[in-house]
Amino acid sequence: TGAGQWDYDLLVIGGGSGGLACAKEAAQLGRKVAVVDYVEPSPRGTRWGLGGTCVNVGCIPKKLMHQAALLGGLIRDAPHYGWEVAQPVPHDWRKMAEAVQNHVKSLNWGHRVQLHDRKVKYFNVKAGFVDKHTVRGVAKGGKEILLSADHIVIATGGRPRYPAHIEGALEYGITSDDIFWLKESPGKTLVVGASYVALECAGFLTGIGLDVTVMMRSIPLRGFDQQMSSLVTEHMASHGTRFLRGCTPSQVRRLLDGQLQVTWEDHTTGKEGTGTFNTVLWAVAPRVSVYFPTTVGHAKNQGRD
Repeated sequence: TGAGQWDYDLLVIGGGSGGLACAKEAAQLGRKVAVVDYVEPSPRGTRWGLGGTCVNVGCIPKKLMHQAALLGGLIRDAPHYGWEVAQPVPHDWRKMAEAVQNHVKSLNWGHRVQLHDRKVKYFNVKAGFVDKHTVRGVAKGGKEILLSADHIVIATGGRPRYPAHIEGALEYGITSDDIFWLKESPGKTLVVGASYVALECAGFLTGIGLDVTVMMRSIPLRGFDQQMSSLVTEHMASHGTRFLRGCTPSQVRRLLDGQLQVTWEDHTTGKEGTGTFNTVLWAVAPRVSVYFPTTVGHAKNQGRD
């Protein structure tokens, strides 16, 4: 319906796994299609390109950094098999991060090329509804455009959540949105949470030789089989990851030397604990939706692992 009345037959808000698949399939079927995608910078200022969570801050960079950790383990094992490798072998975060980030950028470009080849129009704008057939897009510089379509698909996914009730959490913490784009090593890291995102990050950070502590309020990998969850955490502990169980943070403050002092409550003993870290990584809850249909919302897909 409405053929020729609108700018596009289909407009997709969100350039992640779901949005891109939808847009490309519709274009293959002969429809006139556009994709709008915009990444609101994280509180730390991290931004990235087309492709959604999986490409930019999920599966792809995570697996590459996990591979870096596995290689480190192989190097440490090598002397037992006769390889004369000087120990310990230092790891260069900057070099790894640059390689990972360059690969992700190549995937961003690849997605843009795929859309172009399929004659899907791409707009790097933040989208919000004007009415059921019209979207207002706001570009980085503030320039606005109006786009109309017969059908509009919302495929915006989610972003990590900060625990707003904890003093200093937003000012001094990072999330999985940031860890893969850090230029320098996070150093001694506290990972708060016991989701699969938390444990994946803690695992590869430990594997490349960093001092890592996981703080969990209750059980690891809630919603998963707990026998398997125990095997995961036991394996991680045996490889050097520390676990603080039954603890919740109450404050993060920056010390004069730049380190972060974290205060927490130990629900097992009823006492208060403190520790200093270089980085605090929040991975405390399921990713939350970032699109609000009555306002201008993010255009980003959740597609994660």
